[in-house]
Amino acid sequence: MKGPVSMDVVVIGAGPAGLLAALRAGDLGARTALVTRDEFGGMAAHDGPVPVRTLAQAARLLRDARQLGRYGISVTEPVLDYARLLTRVREVAGDVRDQAALREQIAAAGVTVHEHAGAARFVDPHTVETQGGLRFRAEKFILCSGGVSRRLPIPGFELTATHSDAWSLTAVPPTMVVVGGGATGAQVASIFTAFGTRVQLFEAGARILATEDEDVSTAVAESFRQAGMVVREAFGSIERFERTPGGVRMVFSRDGVRDSAEAALVVVAVGWTANTSALNLAAAGVETDARGFVRVDAHLRTSAPHIFAAGDVTGRMMLVPQALQDGFVAGSNTANTPMFAVTDAVSPIGSFTDPEYAQAGLTEAKARQTHDVVVAVVRFDSTTRTLIDGRTNGFCKLIVDRATRTILGCHVVGERAVDLVQTAAIAIAAGMRVDELARVPLSFPTYTGVLGRAAAIAARQLQVDVDRARLAELL
Repeated sequence: MKGPVSMDVVVIGAGPAGLLAALRAGDLGARTALVTRDEFGGMAAHDGPVPVRTLAQAARLLRDARQLGRYGISVTEPVLDYARLLTRVREVAGDVRDQAALREQIAAAGVTVHEHAGAARFVDPHTVETQGGLRFRAEKFILCSGGVSRRLPIPGFELTATHSDAWSLTAVPPTMVVVGGGATGAQVASIFTAFGTRVQLFEAGARILATEDEDVSTAVAESFRQAGMVVREAFGSIERFERTPGGVRMVFSRDGVRDSAEAALVVVAVGWTANTSALNLAAAGVETDARGFVRVDAHLRTSAPHIFAAGDVTGRMMLVPQALQDGFVAGSNTANTPMFAVTDAVSPIGSFTDPEYAQAGLTEAKARQTHDVVVAVVRFDSTTRTLIDGRTNGFCKLIVDRATRTILGCHVVGERAVDLVQTAAIAIAAGMRVDELARVPLSFPTYTGVLGRAAAIAARQLQVDVDRARLAELL
């Protein structure tokens, strides 16, 4: 192995966090190297949002095609060519990697990029080496190695698949069991239901999408069931997985009663853990928390003062927008004093299931713990654009503080939910009062207009409260 290359900053991992961290450090004048085990773009481009959204787009097109007859357009029944779809997924991933993943900007910032370098590991606090034979010595490091699917200590677990395996199937399976009703499990279940797979979705907790507003969880579960999916919440605990002639059987029990479910494929999506096993963090003095994620402070500095961490590896909010924010903060903090702190005040979250769901701010239950709130709900079967498009399944829910009239949260189920919530997130981040949002003349007829209508309903209710109070004073 050659002697180490001397750098100011070495960024390990080229997902969203690593890309922005390297770009920021390079822009600030640091001699920066970006080192990635595999390809530029990381999990987001090759195993996460990009392939997921591409498959979800295929599911959307199938759904749209089946509605064409309602608009007087005659077509034959659409048929999915899954092999061709996977080719499209690879094409999109390649386009994103080459065109939309900051490659040109990173090169312009003078960052040296090392793809396919293999896993990196610390030799000492200031030196890393890779399986590919590279060796770097740096003043500072930023860990952006991402995460991996959590494994369960259950007999037969090796017979199961991860969400990654589901995306790389060569054909659509006739049946599928999905274990885990969080965002990843719901997306896998929803997409393959649209593709014609008979899906059973199992969630150990009381409801799927447990981090969402309860009304959102209820609506999405009901929509899944109407689409033919079996949704089993609070199903108990898994005892084992075993091979069958047609696939895999999951044996589980609840309150002493044993049951089982079989499918051609069992996908387990029960969480995400930090991808740190190869890093040899002990050699660098970097500590992890009880869950195995890299421990960081508000400035994303680890227990080793010269090493920062960003994105999924920290376990904070394992989503692309937050990873990008982390990368910017970590990259800035390798050069800047005073340092930036990360903020999670408004973090819009959404998923491309059918129906879509999304949130920004507090859930109703969380808001009611500390606020007196007004809640306005607009159903999608009562708004113009949703009626035009035939997308009447869903709602928009706005949560407002009664005293200050500021918007605390927004939750949407239905068509364009993810896009709609972005507008609410901006309003929340700006500290906008709901009556101010209600006065914005949003274009008609649009999905964003649904948010404007919810704001108008909330503002009207608040004004009615004021008028009643004034009347009471007069009487």
